[in-house]
Amino acid sequence: MPLKIIGDHPLHKDEHGRLKSRIATIFPSRYAMVTTAGIHAWQRLAFIDYLNQLRSVNGQPALSADQETAEFEKSVDLICEPDCILIRPDPQNMPLAFDADEILQQLVSKAQIKFLNVRNERVQQAIKERGESWRIGPLPKSTREMERMVENSRMGIGGEPIYYYNRFTGTRFLTCHQFERLVEFPEAVMVQLLAEISEWSGKLNRQRNPEVAFFGVTHDFSHADFKDIPWNQLDHGEVKNQYQLLASRFQSAVPAELKKDNPALPEWRNAMFKALVGLPNETLAEEILRGLSPEFFLQIEWLPGGRFEDGELLFDSIFDETGHTPEGDQHTVVCDPNVKGFFFHFIREYGELEYMNVGRVPSSLSKREWAVQTPKQPIQGRRALYIAEIQQRGVAQKVVRIIRLQKWGIHEHLDEGHDLLRSIFESEEYTEYILNRRLGCVQLGMNLPQKTSMGRIGEPYQGLNEKYRGQVFWVTFFERNYISGAATDKINLAKYQQPGYALRFAQLLGKAAAPNLVVGRLHQEPAGTKETSLKKIVFDDGDEIVLEGEDGLPQEIIVADYTGAFVDYETDLGSFAFEYASPVNHRIPFLTDPSAFAEAYVSAFLDRFCEIQRDYRKRRRAFDTLFKHCQYNKSGSFSFRWECVLNRLDHTDARSVAQKILNHIQLPNLHL
Repeated sequence: MPLKIIGDHPLHKDEHGRLKSRIATIFPSRYAMVTTAGIHAWQRLAFIDYLNQLRSVNGQPALSADQETAEFEKSVDLICEPDCILIRPDPQNMPLAFDADEILQQLVSKAQIKFLNVRNERVQQAIKERGESWRIGPLPKSTREMERMVENSRMGIGGEPIYYYNRFTGTRFLTCHQFERLVEFPEAVMVQLLAEISEWSGKLNRQRNPEVAFFGVTHDFSHADFKDIPWNQLDHGEVKNQYQLLASRFQSAVPAELKKDNPALPEWRNAMFKALVGLPNETLAEEILRGLSPEFFLQIEWLPGGRFEDGELLFDSIFDETGHTPEGDQHTVVCDPNVKGFFFHFIREYGELEYMNVGRVPSSLSKREWAVQTPKQPIQGRRALYIAEIQQRGVAQKVVRIIRLQKWGIHEHLDEGHDLLRSIFESEEYTEYILNRRLGCVQLGMNLPQKTSMGRIGEPYQGLNEKYRGQVFWVTFFERNYISGAATDKINLAKYQQPGYALRFAQLLGKAAAPNLVVGRLHQEPAGTKETSLKKIVFDDGDEIVLEGEDGLPQEIIVADYTGAFVDYETDLGSFAFEYASPVNHRIPFLTDPSAFAEAYVSAFLDRFCEIQRDYRKRRRAFDTLFKHCQYNKSGSFSFRWECVLNRLDHTDARSVAQKILNHIQLPNLHL
């Protein structure tokens, strides 16, 4: 059945490129939508008028009050953005929202339809169970996006766009600055706007939120100030006097930093952003991953996947749109073909699932600056990171898994111009290298997640090697449980002031630094040759996760990602003393007793380093023969690196290295 639209297409724009209407109301059971200007309440009334006209033509009486109420309850509020339509569902009637969604897909791509109200548990759960976390209306991830959201929120009721619209609650915020600008309009328009403010600031929408609210007021200014002012009956002088009195009262009720609309001013922008999201800034990612370390907040890009109905997997219909509509390029970005492979993998691993959602973290969360590949640079390898939330059927606890694709695989070696057989062998060698490297880190005392699994998915090759383009090859990935904690470099600074926190943290950080130094964990960025490549110590930059005990104090540091281990296996360890003093130096301004912190850090480092040395010397044969069965060559095989690292460990003067670290800490009178 075709959709009846009363008004314009919801995404149609005027001659100035602005949407003709920022709101719409859809009636799924009637296959009808209203997009006329105004508010949702007016649109619902307009639809009743439309129905009554049809009934009159057919000789039927007008709808009764109860029938009108029934029609209102079967409607869904929509908010129109320049490039998408947002559905504001009723948490008590999610099937109605999903019916609206299905109908809207007749008008626009599914990728252009998002859901609001996901802070509500019912809404959130219903969307998750459909495997559609990617359908959540996103919140800004940057200052520029916040500014754009504020700018795009401007709309009117029956006239000028003088309000900032909260798309979650339906409230329109009037700022002091916009109120003062009313005097710039012709008097007839000004009177109309003043009457509009007087009327709607005293009303609630169907969510029981104000239709119009006054932004930033702290006291003594409200709808009561407008009450009983008959704007349309006042002469010119009376309108001016009443308006100036209200403008003065509005001014005095607002803090100085909120008096002028200025998205570039952090205080104003942040206050307006908070008003426009309505509730504390929580995304779906924060809800389902309670305790997810702060650096992940707002970073996860949820991807189309699939849902389970009667135990059967149905992939999202958005995959069918890819490449077949004018928005094909947009969908190529939205759809990640690897997601299907992850679904198959986890179904095999966990059996029957109720639902599953997959997202990706589009950028590195550590401080490492990954180089961007250009035609003049070597292939850099991939660093894709995914996260999967899995709900097994009949199991109460959700499973959250972190997935990292292998950096060097078949695709990357084909890009280097190698043939398929060589690319497969080199990919397999690198997989073995990664697994051996992990075992080596554990053997030398690095505290890694207890279990890491390996899997493979098929991925079409679309790289530089034309001979193999379009063929499907394996992509190897590694997955582990999500570690609920905070990265060492992103701990809330206030925690350092808690009694006992800083000292305990210093001990754990020093203990973690020792094996990190032993395994030569560096980031190496190619710059032409091995001799000219850039190297940087990888430590305390996002991979080390702090777990706290019930007392709120640090209990353990786990290294979530051992990237860079065994990159360096020849350099004298004392030459890295400056870098390993940095974790103390950059925290000095935030510590109440920096000297105690520094000494605890270095002392713990020394104790742990000596412990690793003693363990090696006690079980020398076990260490020396661990990788004897592996390929050995001095060009950099893992068995050769392992031999070098053990030899370096054995011949290092631990106390001398610790003293050098202490000497580089920017504090006087420190002692081991």
